Amino acid sequence: MIKLGVIGFGRRAGGLINGTFRKTVPDMRITGIIDPDEKGVRSRLLEEDREHVVFYGSVDDLIRKGKVDAVMVGSLCNTHAAYALQLACYDIPLFLEKPVATTMKQAMALEKAFRKSKCHVMVSFPLRVSPLCRMVRQMIKNGAVGRPEHILAFNYVNYGHGYFDHPSWNYAITGGLFLQKATHDFDAMMYVMDSPIVRVAAMQSCGRIFGGNKPSGLRCSTCSGTETCPESPRNRARNQSSGRLTDHICLFSRDHGSSENGMDEDSSSALVEFASGAQGVYTQVFFSRRDASARGAIISGYNGTVNFDWYKNEIHRVRHHEPFSDTIKADAGLGHFGGDQNLADGFLDLVKGKKITFPTIWEGLRSVYACLAAKESAKQQKFVFVRQAKR
Repeated sequence: MIKLGVIGFGRRAGGLINGTFRKTVPDMRITGIIDPDEKGVRSRLLEEDREHVVFYGSVDDLIRKGKVDAVMVGSLCNTHAAYALQLACYDIPLFLEKPVATTMKQAMALEKAFRKSKCHVMVSFPLRVSPLCRMVRQMIKNGAVGRPEHILAFNYVNYGHGYFDHPSWNYAITGGLFLQKATHDFDAMMYVMDSPIVRVAAMQSCGRIFGGNKPSGLRCSTCSGTETCPESPRNRARNQSSGRLTDHICLFSRDHGSSENGMDEDSSSALVEFASGAQGVYTQVFFSRRDASARGAIISGYNGTVNFDWYKNEIHRVRHHEPFSDTIKADAGLGHFGGDQNLADGFLDLVKGKKITFPTIWEGLRSVYACLAAKESAKQQKFVFVRQAKR
């Protein structure tokens, strides 16, 4: 039996453990938890965990008293680094949710701590380990485009309203949506291009769609405009535009911050330069809905172009100098496009003492540094060089 300790048993951690991880390791048991909401967590635990789990008040107690075999950190984003820094002192497998840090100070502290740490870390980057992304990388390494010179990556998020109508997903926690979302995509871009991002120029728009001057504390249940507002539970259900179908905070109120104190962006984009000299463009949109969803990339070189989209579950390859093109279809219905299963398999290998090659704390830091550079660039309106993590 594998005894798992969990720090922050939220929706993502609970979904992974009770779903994909449990299918991969049926005898895994949650034996120790750090989470302030003990009552809520107990209600979400599976019966086999609920009876024997112990709640702890510190990382040291979780490790020493709980005698766990591995730890998963799924707490709020702005606390990932603090817990990881404490766990760096132990020789224990760690599954760390992204982003691994939300500030430069946190990231640099992690970089320093893990240079000498015996703690082996797997970062939750399911996109890079999804079958589709792995196949694209292999195709490029095999010469499908020649030398990769350009990548256009995109993420049209059809559930982006969730970053605005959920009161716990605020800017102080997320650090903005470069860190919350683009951390996945920057990592996947660097993976398929086989080169780190070294320079970024970015821009973002905040408050053009969500946020506004409606009163703080306003909810659908107390608003006079629910008949016509497309974000009301009634109209979301009628239009099948997804989102909470119960009473929620107003997306157009002052609760969503301001340009002065920070708020999640409606959309953002970045122009990136890779160490190889290749160029890239990335854009993410958080007000798209329904089947406007798209997430993937187009990679080009002199010999060809490879285009893939996780939502379409397909890869399209064009040979520039031959009259042939290919389309490869992938199976649908997999968690995070199949990446969650590969993360579960990799974490099991890590717990068994096998060496992992993906994605480690260093990939997590590389992505965070690119995201922080994008945030700084958007603020300063200039190119920003990306810090390169030194092992």
